[in-house]
Amino acid sequence: MKKFRKVLDGLSSSSPGGVASPSCGSAAGTPTAHAPTPLDIHVQETLVSENFHLCKTVRHGFPYQPTCLAFDPVQKILAIGSRTGGIRILGRPGVDCYSQHESGAAVLQLQFLINEGALVTACADDTLHLWNLRQRRPAILHSLKFNRERITFCHLPFQSKWLYVGTERGNTHIVNIESFVLSGYVIMWNKAIELATKTHPGPVVHLSDSPKDEGKLLIGFESGTVVQWDLRAKKVDFRIYYDEAIHSVSWHHEGKQFMCSHSDGSLTVWNLRNTSRPIQVTYPHGKILKDGRKESCKPILKVEYKTSRNSSEPFIIFSGGLSYDKAGGRRPTLTIMHGKAITVLEMDHPIVEFLVLCDTPYSNEVQDPYAVVVLLEKDFIVVDLTQSNFPIFENPYPMDIHESPVTCTAYFAQCPPDIIPILYSIGAKQKKTGYSHKEWPVSGGTWTLGSQTYPEIIVTGHADGTVKFWDASAITLQMLYKLKTSKVFEKPKAGEGRTTEVLDEDPYAVQMVSWCPHSRLFCVVGISAHVILYRFSKHDANTQIASLEVRLQFDSDDAVSPSENENNPCFSDPSSHSPLQPGSPGSATPDSVPGLRVKSRALRMPPGYQAELVVQLVCPPQQITSLDINSAYGLLAFGNCNGVAVVDYLQKTILMCVSTLDLYGAADPYQRLTRSPRRNRQSTSDFCMRGLSHFYSDSKKRIRTSYQSLTELSDNQVSIDMERTKSPTSDHVNGHCTSPTSQPCSMGKPRIPGVPEGPRLTRRGPGRPPFRKAQSAACMEISLPVSSHTEVGGCASRRAMLQQLHGVSMYSHDEHHTTTPYNWSERAESRENSFSRSRSSSVSSIDRDTKEAVTTLQFGESYGRKGEPLPSACLWVGTSLGVVLLLPISIPAEDEDRMEEPVTIGPSSTVLMLKGSVLRFAFLDCGGALIQSPYEVWRDPNGPEDPDRTRRRKLVNFSPWPSHEAGVDGHMAVVCSEKQAKVMLMPSQTVLFAHNVTESSFILRADVVSVCSSVCLACFCANGHVMTLSLPSLRPLMDINYLPLTDMRIARTFVFTNGGQALYLSSPTEIQRITYSQEMADNLQDMLGELFTPIETPEAQNKGFLKGFFGGNAQPFDREELFGEAAAGKASRSLAQHIPGPMGLENMKAAAGGVVGDLARARIALDQRGERLGELEERTALMMNSAEIFSTHAHQVMLKHKDKKWYQL
Repeated sequence: MKKFRKVLDGLSSSSPGGVASPSCGSAAGTPTAHAPTPLDIHVQETLVSENFHLCKTVRHGFPYQPTCLAFDPVQKILAIGSRTGGIRILGRPGVDCYSQHESGAAVLQLQFLINEGALVTACADDTLHLWNLRQRRPAILHSLKFNRERITFCHLPFQSKWLYVGTERGNTHIVNIESFVLSGYVIMWNKAIELATKTHPGPVVHLSDSPKDEGKLLIGFESGTVVQWDLRAKKVDFRIYYDEAIHSVSWHHEGKQFMCSHSDGSLTVWNLRNTSRPIQVTYPHGKILKDGRKESCKPILKVEYKTSRNSSEPFIIFSGGLSYDKAGGRRPTLTIMHGKAITVLEMDHPIVEFLVLCDTPYSNEVQDPYAVVVLLEKDFIVVDLTQSNFPIFENPYPMDIHESPVTCTAYFAQCPPDIIPILYSIGAKQKKTGYSHKEWPVSGGTWTLGSQTYPEIIVTGHADGTVKFWDASAITLQMLYKLKTSKVFEKPKAGEGRTTEVLDEDPYAVQMVSWCPHSRLFCVVGISAHVILYRFSKHDANTQIASLEVRLQFDSDDAVSPSENENNPCFSDPSSHSPLQPGSPGSATPDSVPGLRVKSRALRMPPGYQAELVVQLVCPPQQITSLDINSAYGLLAFGNCNGVAVVDYLQKTILMCVSTLDLYGAADPYQRLTRSPRRNRQSTSDFCMRGLSHFYSDSKKRIRTSYQSLTELSDNQVSIDMERTKSPTSDHVNGHCTSPTSQPCSMGKPRIPGVPEGPRLTRRGPGRPPFRKAQSAACMEISLPVSSHTEVGGCASRRAMLQQLHGVSMYSHDEHHTTTPYNWSERAESRENSFSRSRSSSVSSIDRDTKEAVTTLQFGESYGRKGEPLPSACLWVGTSLGVVLLLPISIPAEDEDRMEEPVTIGPSSTVLMLKGSVLRFAFLDCGGALIQSPYEVWRDPNGPEDPDRTRRRKLVNFSPWPSHEAGVDGHMAVVCSEKQAKVMLMPSQTVLFAHNVTESSFILRADVVSVCSSVCLACFCANGHVMTLSLPSLRPLMDINYLPLTDMRIARTFVFTNGGQALYLSSPTEIQRITYSQEMADNLQDMLGELFTPIETPEAQNKGFLKGFFGGNAQPFDREELFGEAAAGKASRSLAQHIPGPMGLENMKAAAGGVVGDLARARIALDQRGERLGELEERTALMMNSAEIFSTHAHQVMLKHKDKKWYQL
């Protein structure tokens, strides 16, 4: 018979002043003398909605799918465009800015307004954008949308405000950069070619003005036609026709000849004196065969023709052109020709674009190149041209995040201050050598360390088994240390083992990590169902790695019967487990062997993280879904879809290995049904997880967006009549229910011999069908496309998405679906708020075996039993059915006894139930402060020992002892699941606050973090919402629809941390950091780098008197006179549409707002007046300087020619 909960008098939800008081609780169970009651808990909450604001901070990594490149030789900043519409602007280390076009169209070309602090982008939607770089976050000033023609090429001459735009029709238009409107001056394709020509010349692929005369414009068409257009006379000077298509054109700095690259792998040099034929045709990588036929070569996509002061021989640098017949012809190459020397640099990835960096911005001067920037599809390198061996520069940016696909992330803020220097000193020894000794050439911008900086570390796990530690302090990212977990195992041989068929691609892929920065203990979970424990040491060591094998596979074949293993306790006796020596098979059967073999010999381990213990799940290995490690206890716990295991890594023993079903014992909140035995054991390969591989869509090996199902299916059905007979009344006590028919499991005691065991039961609720595969997004790698329309019942079904992605029905205690795999059109069943309501049975689901996954684990000081007077070590267990279990742990208190006496684990108790899988545990004291997990202070395991002092473990314990302010004992436990969050008071196990976080979606990530000297619960949902809740009252503080669509990558890598920060993998190559703190958002401008630095433009070189006199100085060229509206007229309005930028729109809106508009106009006028006064002052100073220089030169000329006759001049 159900016991109704009693309502406590005098309780209120929360006071207006922010004082959190409980809303409801259970009166069952009298607390101890000093235990707190709900009336004693009064927490003054300081967080309000104004403390939160969500915005992006910085993006790290290599730009995903890059398309183009640009460089400002004066400001020395570099820009990279991408296929998704993103722009990355890079300068000196710390100057790294990311901007995004709202349209998302691919960026085709970039053009810097050299030394002007502006950038022009040409996008695939035929739109030109002008970006203002004189602010820390660039913004669009103007946009120009072409309606009738497609943009193919752009060119902006140095110190010009007129942009040449070539189109697909072969026309050339001219755009005024200041007003961003089209000029009436147009060079039509039919005027550029001869009238007798019957074919279209093709799109414009090149535009450049002659270095000798700015009034001459060289136009290259794709078909092989090159035209020099006289802008003044509006006619053609000459036309060049070539049989092969043109890809690029490059001028000699004197303007007398230029070079073209062609599709047949040839380079042609043309002289302006004779344009009927090229003066030189070369095939750099092609040879003449014996039969006189030329080798077929790849096209040369780009060529650069640069001269040098130190050598009479020019630099000819081009990409492509290799012969198809050569063995290395398939690899992308960059060729550097300098005189007779030809250097071919082979690249690992296709070349997107390259730029030659020169000292001068003037095209009519000796270029004197010093470096080549090469943008590859998946890498970014800079080659030093000043050294004969052409070394590359060491890249200061974190461009190698994707060196191997990122499989998991972890984010740690406010780390111990000594951890970053020690990791950097160890990691410095891992760096490669052979880099150029010169400084990084991209050195523009300014960056200073912000005022609010604290140690931050990002940890990334990768598909090849590597783990990288990154210094993320002050919104930068620098590599600290790299750890290779594959060195622990023997290299698998071809065809060796039972799991190589599915794990040979990425058997070492990192699935999750757990790190304690204080104790420097590091734990890695691999995809091959292994756990590796690392200790940090400053000294190298020569040790042997201990190995343990654990079997967490509990199925119907393992059911305990009277005839076999009658003395098998569900909690293993620690004394019965001896540490397995490395390489020993242990008790594993031939069918139960680990997927990887641990090295059995002693290994030399360099300073850094050194492997101490490897725990492997024997085959069939199932994905490990949860992990926690505690250095103070010396314990390691992990769970999967079958159960949980606890390992004492100090004694190298297995303390507990138990299924989730046996974890409940007599306190089982569900009824059980008899399991029918399987007819045939399925093959091992059906249970093994798939590996991870390359993540690009065009690769043969693709990253797995999901793993195979983690559980088995039963072949036999269970009778409905038997199901109905197993539905007695359940008792609800203190938020959890107990079933009288549940088979008790003697916790820590052997079963009585001779007494037949009760039937092995299937997890289910009263009147409910057995659930199949109760797993969730918390324990599976899933893809999460969120539909925008509303499903029947008011929300899109989480299980329907999982079913569509995995082809398997997914059930939990709060829902039941009968949809068909990969069927998005099926309507989800409506959600029910009550746990006790029965569902209609489904015959198709009765035969399903139940697998309740362990989704989260947490060690901590708590109260293992209800009403206990003192806290002790405990293990909190959360499952995929929303059940919270608590296991008390008894650890020897003395340091000497810890290595000898066994650690015992008491029987578990069900303390709470929630909707959806349990995701996170956290503990607060009665004053609302976050209780950290106890840890052991780090000591070097290989350091020199003092014979006079004994090495004792120094522990730091944050036990919830009496609060001096509140005067009460106990603590609060925060539990968050996929659907709701609850705050429970310990040791009375009273639910103080409960909040349904989401109804239409489910939570992917939840963390309890510190923000603004307080704590809150931060959640990220599958529908893209980011939410924060106050603690302990669970009052909503922020709910922002941040991402409209969530995919698997973001779902797997999204993580919150302290200080109001979070990160996720925005693309396979980039990490996006965000902040949800208003304080950090306000200080973000001070933390970002300045892209523009006021630098005086270098003056052009003075030509000699004789060279200027006999060389024929070009006539002065006034573009304003030719392209202005007065001379050229207005362009057709239908040709292009001008779109004002967001800044212009804001000014217009402000102007229309009455007094606000007046204030805005006054502020704008004041700013403009200040800018004009500043410009006037600068011009006055320049004029005075010029006058002084002129006076000095005039006086020197007068003195020089004072006593000379006229014929001596």
